[in-house]
Amino acid sequence: MNDEHAFAPFIRILGKGKNGSRSLTQDEAYQAMQMILADNVEPLQLGAFLMLLRVKEESPDELAGFVRASRETMTLPSDVPHVDIDWSSYAGKRRQLPWFLLATLLLASHGINVFMHAIGGRKDDRIYTPEALAVLGISPCHSLQEAAARIRNQHFAFMSLETFSPKLDSIIQMRSLLGLRSPVHTLARLLNPMRAPVMMQGIFHPAYRDMHQLAAQALQQPHVAVIKGEGGEIERDPDTACLVKGVHHGALTEETWPPLFAQRHIKDTSMDINRLPALWREDIEDEYGKAAVLGTVALVLKTMGNADSQEDALHMATQLWKTRPSHWLIDA
Repeated sequence: MNDEHAFAPFIRILGKGKNGSRSLTQDEAYQAMQMILADNVEPLQLGAFLMLLRVKEESPDELAGFVRASRETMTLPSDVPHVDIDWSSYAGKRRQLPWFLLATLLLASHGINVFMHAIGGRKDDRIYTPEALAVLGISPCHSLQEAAARIRNQHFAFMSLETFSPKLDSIIQMRSLLGLRSPVHTLARLLNPMRAPVMMQGIFHPAYRDMHQLAAQALQQPHVAVIKGEGGEIERDPDTACLVKGVHHGALTEETWPPLFAQRHIKDTSMDINRLPALWREDIEDEYGKAAVLGTVALVLKTMGNADSQEDALHMATQLWKTRPSHWLIDA
């Protein structure tokens, strides 16, 4: 009889049947992800593991364990600057433009350090972060060292998941093979490679809001805000109420931000990315776009503790917009 593979127990825990299976503990999830990232798992085992998790739905402790193991593979440079905000972008936009990019650049233009990590585009009808940032003249960083230097000079940097964690990216790309998303779509948003004290989280399916909040608490993340963002990105939809679930020094919080408009705006049919820099320069007017930028910045400022109330946060965001520089990156 062949000896049992070391990864088999993790599959058995998840797949032992309706009465015998259970979620992994945080430590078990950590050990399993260590093996996956070290390529000590057979392809058949990885597929079975991912799909069992998908059917069950990953737990906050499982996500925390996966994140812990993933972070161990990311070596930060010794001279990394303090990063204020971790901003993940893994959804893509197809109904409205990615106005959240102007929100991040508005913060950066006022000296707030933002690190963004994103996934590249697939061949579908969404606009993904890398192509939108390219229109703004912003290229991706190819190492965490380069990202650290970019943050020091411009207060903003972004990297693709493929660059800083090619193994996790390869698992995400398995979606076309398996037909379903994997837990990596969720854990990637929680990676926070630069260990920023503030982590902004955007999800599409409301059920994942609690999962992200509790996983961040398990990871002892100081400050987190989780929203059902427009298109699944970290972007406040100014047409609807926005429920924010947060973590602040271990305590779970919840608050609702009211809509900024009485009536909803129609879908953006043009989806012309060039309108992003045009709005910054005020070459165009876009009521929805500007409100999405300011509303998103207000959420960030309150999550950071820079504003005590929603009203103060929106006022501060408006002042940042009024005093923005002519270019979105200070040293560009």
